[in-house]
Amino acid sequence: MIKFYFSAIALCLSTMQAQAQPTPVRDYPNHPIKMVIPYAAGGPMDFIGRTLIPRLSQSLGQPIVIDNRAGAGGAIGTDFVAKSAADGYTLLNTSSSHASLPVVSASLSYDPLKDFAPITLVANSVGFVVAARPDLPAKNLKELLADAKANPGKYTFGSGGVGNVMHFAGEFLASSADVKMTHVPFKGVSQSLNDLVAGRIDFVIGAPTAVLPLIKAGKLKALAITARKRWSELPDVPTIDEAAVKGFVYTPWYGFWFPAGTPPEHVSRMRTEVNKLLEDPEIKRVFAEQGFATAGSSSAEFGKVISDEIAMNKKLATRVDFTQ
Repeated sequence: MIKFYFSAIALCLSTMQAQAQPTPVRDYPNHPIKMVIPYAAGGPMDFIGRTLIPRLSQSLGQPIVIDNRAGAGGAIGTDFVAKSAADGYTLLNTSSSHASLPVVSASLSYDPLKDFAPITLVANSVGFVVAARPDLPAKNLKELLADAKANPGKYTFGSGGVGNVMHFAGEFLASSADVKMTHVPFKGVSQSLNDLVAGRIDFVIGAPTAVLPLIKAGKLKALAITARKRWSELPDVPTIDEAAVKGFVYTPWYGFWFPAGTPPEHVSRMRTEVNKLLEDPEIKRVFAEQGFATAGSSSAEFGKVISDEIAMNKKLATRVDFTQ
């Protein structure tokens, strides 16, 4: 009886240890994966996720489900991933806002570097578009900035939240042009665009995938693009360098992360499958049409992109009050 009792305990402990072990790489993944986007539906990360998911699910052999967790400029959803199990089943899909939030919020409950395992850089933006309400009196960006110079605080620009990449783009433009403009934060890109179309704010500096349909529909007017060169989808829209501020360039990026501590084999598997898709000509074409250039990288390369961006943003923060 005693021998049976200890055998039962040993079996129980063995089962618990087996359950505590990470899923072996040969068996990963063996159930659905959650892709967390820390913004409301409708933004550029949604496009990236929904474009890649069908084929990524097929290559991994498991469904991938998008979970939009908006709020606090992306911090709520990002924090959720940071505190999720490091087992390869919770993935963060976000933008270079990941490197700007730490600069504007000292109260973040996570560390953007220590609490995450970079998987891969997914895409670079072909530039953000300065999109204004159609009835804005200024005919172009040069006129808008000249009026903003003469009337500090007159113009309002929207973003997906304090510390969001759209916020940094707007503040970077204001700082570069030496003007004062009023930031209006929202819980996501789509909400900022709704208010812009309704005429409650003056402009946004937003991702092409989000603003292009509204520009083509005549609901917004494009004043400039933040990249080094013009975008083929809006060939008549000048760069900010051409239009008003010499040397101005701002090109956000997008990527995937797991929580820190995720087994390297799982990170490698996900990175390999994602990077394969990013080399596919059809994926490249679809991304290009929406204002993205597919990237792909090693984990180390992506980690350096993040740390370098945080350092750059800290320098900008010494000149701008990001708490407004």
